[in-house]
Amino acid sequence: MTTKIEDGGYAFPSPSDEKAGWHSESGMTMRDWFAGQALAGHYADWGSRSINEIATMAYTMADAMIVARKAGV
Repeated sequence: MTTKIEDGGYAFPSPSDEKAGWHSESGMTMRDWFAGQALAGHYADWGSRSINEIATMAYTMADAMIVARKAGV
């Protein structure tokens, strides 16, 4: 059994408007958005870290940001 990762919901959802013919788009999750933002910061000081270490650090930061967001920090 796998544990669902809290993704924070959608970062940039767009509502649907049936009269205009627009359909709802979900977009990326808050977790992916946060990880991308953390990744941009890590690129500034990559050092000797591997790509996998950087990616793991970015998602670890994103998960911490979601926890803080839910706590109202």
